Parts: sequence; C-alpha cells; structure tokens
Amino acid sequence: MLAVARTRTLARGSIALRAVSTWSSVPAGPPDPILGVSEAFKADKDPRKINLGVGAYRDENGKPYVLSSVKKAEESIRASNPDKEYLPITGLPEFTKNAAKLAYGEDSAPVKAGTIAVTQSISGTGALRIGGAFLGRFYPHAKVIYLPVPSWGNHTPIFRDSGLEVRGYRYFDKKTVGLDFEGLKEDLRNAPEKAIVLLHACAHNPTGVDPTPAQWQEISDIVKERQLFPFFDMAYQGFASGSTDRDAFAVRHFVKEGHQIALSQSFAKNMGLYGERVGAFSLITADAEEKARVDSQLKIVIRPMYSNPPLHGAQIANTILSTPALYHEWESEVKGMAERIISMRERLYNELTHTHKTPGEWSHIKSQIGMFSFTGLSEAQSVGLAEKAHIYLTKDGRISMAGLNGSNIDYFAESVARAVKGDL
Repeated sequence: MLAVARTRTLARGSIALRAVSTWSSVPAGPPDPILGVSEAFKADKDPRKINLGVGAYRDENGKPYVLSSVKKAEESIRASNPDKEYLPITGLPEFTKNAAKLAYGEDSAPVKAGTIAVTQSISGTGALRIGGAFLGRFYPHAKVIYLPVPSWGNHTPIFRDSGLEVRGYRYFDKKTVGLDFEGLKEDLRNAPEKAIVLLHACAHNPTGVDPTPAQWQEISDIVKERQLFPFFDMAYQGFASGSTDRDAFAVRHFVKEGHQIALSQSFAKNMGLYGERVGAFSLITADAEEKARVDSQLKIVIRPMYSNPPLHGAQIANTILSTPALYHEWESEVKGMAERIISMRERLYNELTHTHKTPGEWSHIKSQIGMFSFTGLSEAQSVGLAEKAHIYLTKDGRISMAGLNGSNIDYFAESVARAVKGDL
C-alpha cells in the first residue's frame, strides 16, 4: 500500500510540474513550408514519388552531387596537414579576398583600391543576417527594406529580426508568369528616399524570373534617382546561366555606376557546399580609413553571434578560387550543372506543350532561369499533385528544376497535364 501511495504522490507531483512548466505558454510555430514538403516526401512509400521542393542540386540519377573540383581541393587540403585552429572573426582572409574578386571582378575599382569591407559568413543566410544587423545598427537613414514580392521565404524574418521594417515592391506578374517591370519601377519610385532595397542578383528565388541587362540599367537609374541603398543577394553566381561573369552583371553594373552596395554571397549552390555553410558579406566603402572602421564594427556585430566562422568549407572554396587548374575545372562543372537544368526546362516545355497538349502558355518554363521555376500551377493543383501523383512541390507552384531528370520528367509532365486538365 505504501508503494502504491508513493506512486500516486509522484504522479500527482509530475502532473503539477507539467501544469506550471516554464514553457507552458510557448505556442507551436507554423511548419516550415520547404521542410514540410521534404518530410511528406520521405514518408511517402510510392516508388514514383518526386521531391521538387528542396533547393539543392541533384544529378541525372536524382542523387546529391559532390563536384570533382571540391574533392580535389579537399585532397590538397589534407595533404597540407592543416590544423584546426580558430579563424579570425571575419574568417579566412584569403577566401574573403578571392570571394570579393569573384563577385565584383578583378578589374573592379573597389577591388583594385582595396575598399571593400568583407567578412566570411555562415553561408548566404548568415551573410544576410550580418548585413541586416549592420544596417539596423549603422545605416543613417530610414530603417526600411523593400523586398520583391515574392521573395525567398527567409528574407522577411532575417530582416525583421535585424530590426528593419520590411515592405514589398511588385516583382512577379501572375498573369504573364513573368516580371512585373512597370510595377517594380513604380514601387521603387514611390519608396521613401534612401530606403534599402533588396535585389536578387541572378536566378531570382522563388520565381526564376530575372530582369534583362537593359532592365537592370533602368533599375540602377531609379535607385540612384531615389538615393535608395541596394543590398544584393547573390546565392547562385555561375549556377544560373553557367557563367560567373554573366550572373554578376547586375552587381558589377551597380558598382560601376557608383552605388555603394551591400552584397551577400553563398557558395552552397555553385560549389555544392551546402553543409559546409560558406558565404561572404561585403560593403563598398569610400576609402581605407572608412573600410577599417566598418571592418571593426562588423567584428563587433559577429562576435556575439557565433564568434568566428567554420574553417573547412572556406579552405575548400579558397583552394578552388586560388588554384587556376581547379578554378577552370570548377567553372566547367558549374556550367555543366546549369546546362543540365536548362536542358530539363527545354524538355519539360516540349513535354507539356507538344506531347501532352497541356492547356495554357508554358514558355515561361524556358525563359525563367536558375534552380527554381514558378510553374503557374494553383495551390489546388499543387496539393493534388502531392496527394494523387506523389509529386511534392510548394503550394505556390514553385518547383526545383534540379529535381527533374531523365527518369522522372515524363511522369512529372504527364501528371501536370492531368492536373491542369482536371483529370488527376
């Protein structure tokens, strides 16, 4: 009886403890839309299942791909018998120097003058967060940032958590499944003077719709006219068109036109270094003295965040960027990845229009660029594809083109055609 009574007492105490838990008022957060797609995909046992939600490159067999140049860089690093000491707060100096050259071009005036304040970051997300925190603390004008509508889902929380007010400017036209250029220009002209504007340098995520070089020049003129501050997110340099120079056009044009830009770089996609978390954040400064002051404050921003960045990924990226043979091999591999995605766009367009006679206009599949495509599928059609065809994409109809290959594209095109025709 004593044992039973003791058990009951312990049970009552456990219930009471749960009732007054410190975390009892913490609400459940909404599921991440991308991770939710991946979780549903993993739980599906159908052999035909396709995951088009994840933003990671897959090879022709649907498998993760480690670049040959990356493997060779790792072999070179191992042969040098490196230590595992901490990096400086702003990262591996050789890497940040070469990352800036890749983005801005070796002939860029700020590169030659040495007036780019640059720090290594925890991939592109970390670069954006450093930039947001720095602007929130030191940008002397309106703490307002304009994002394209739509934009990468993490942009809004990153900048809100940085203390910036987030607003939107028109970008995507659902009717044409293309760029709403007139709306974009009107919204930027109506933005408060000296507001911050986020621009996707290439391969806009999630739409895959980019301005043309001529349109970028117009955007630059408006930004200059309104004295807006341009913050570029360049997560796909080389991965969009296959050319690192072509994909950096917008960044280099703005710098050439005299804009003091901020820039976020990621090496996740173009080097396949997803888990290594390699990125860089940089700012154009006026002179060496200003650069030194900005550098000092970047360190103060970073120190309480994570102290210093990871070593191995930066060593890989720097070895590739600083070794001519590896650099040329990497450029070839990036081009190959981009061309495989472009070929999937061509094939998907042909399957939808010619093979399956899918109602609607599908030329946007070919004109969009980079890893993602806004298909124009409705939420109901996207959900239907998951539930009835085991094809997983985000509810807004965005797909990762890298998830398509020769083995699954026919089934995907047939399923999309059936969804659009109402036969799924």
